[in-house]
Amino acid sequence: MAEENEKHFAVAVVGAGAAGLAAALASAQAGIRTALVGRHAPVADGRTVALLDGSVRFLDALGAWPVIAPQASPLCELQIVDDTGSLFRPPPARFRAAEIGLDAFGWNVESARLVETLRARARAQENLTLVESDAAGAEPAERFSRLGLVDGGHVLAELIVGADGARSPLRAASGVRVRDWAYPQAAITTILAHERPHRDVSTEFHTRSGPFTLVPMAGGHRSSLVWVTGEGAARRLADLDDAALSDAVERQARAMLGAMRIDGPRGLVPMRGLAVGRPVAPRLALIGEAAHVFPPIGAQGLNLGLRDAAALRDALVRAARDGRDPGGRGTLDAYASGRRLDAAARTAAVDLLNRSLLADLLPVDALRGLGLLAMAQIGPLRRIVMREGVLPRLGAPELMRARR
Repeated sequence: MAEENEKHFAVAVVGAGAAGLAAALASAQAGIRTALVGRHAPVADGRTVALLDGSVRFLDALGAWPVIAPQASPLCELQIVDDTGSLFRPPPARFRAAEIGLDAFGWNVESARLVETLRARARAQENLTLVESDAAGAEPAERFSRLGLVDGGHVLAELIVGADGARSPLRAASGVRVRDWAYPQAAITTILAHERPHRDVSTEFHTRSGPFTLVPMAGGHRSSLVWVTGEGAARRLADLDDAALSDAVERQARAMLGAMRIDGPRGLVPMRGLAVGRPVAPRLALIGEAAHVFPPIGAQGLNLGLRDAAALRDALVRAARDGRDPGGRGTLDAYASGRRLDAAARTAAVDLLNRSLLADLLPVDALRGLGLLAMAQIGPLRRIVMREGVLPRLGAPELMRARR
């Protein structure tokens, strides 16, 4: 590993969450001198992440997946249940990974385990320097950016990668155009133990106040919960004791997994959305929630951030091969153009589905119901949607196409 007192890098990634760690590891493993700037805070709010197949391929290429896999649960089937009370409710729809040639759409893992595994890889990674301090702003110059640190030091890098979250200070200071919005919702997150086995089936109830999702966890009798509902209802649920919350979850799940109990920490997360015009500025590239935020529907959030990290690695590799500046306009334009369609399509799809649940309008309910019915009944359409949900075929990053 590079010495701590050497502060001059080709790439400095700011943010030590999963997306930032993955971006720093991918850059360093490609032979690019990289720094990872950020404090390694604990992750313990009851959240899990469903890592889709492309993300698992990426993590495997980074050397992290073999450590994560024993504690991950495969998501072999997805069941969607319309529980809106609409007149146009279609029957429950089931989607099976085997239909598109996969053992599983993805794997569910606790967020804390994912982040800790990536941190362990980062500590051992050649060509990667860890700077465990918060950033205090970046000053782009002709050849380098000067990244200040709250401890008074600084880092020089040809490219700064902003992986510093939904309220990214780097994005705010860069002048990147941002569109953000709020939903009248919040999400309750926790881990549940339940009487009946989940059989590797993830179930998403579409309710009038948002999606209620149970995602399988390892062991067969545990699942993670993401319950999106109105802000007031979410606060009332958060105030319940464990027994009362377990009863409320069991009722909402129609007792499909039998008796339940709370088996992990809880989280209460306000629902908001954010999109940037372009995820780049002079000597700055934005990834993860610094570039896009949307509700936890369809396991798209972190998977999109990991695609950002893998796509940025590809742009940096091409720049190095061609002898170009890693933070120059050509590299940044290549990254931005490659991410534009994927990010815009996922953000729009999740936003549209969430707003359609809240609308309570017959024409909207009819369109949503017909769409779900069509996917359930028309095989070619269903397979296209499943494949695109797991990993877009156009422009998929190299390390996400690799065979495991």
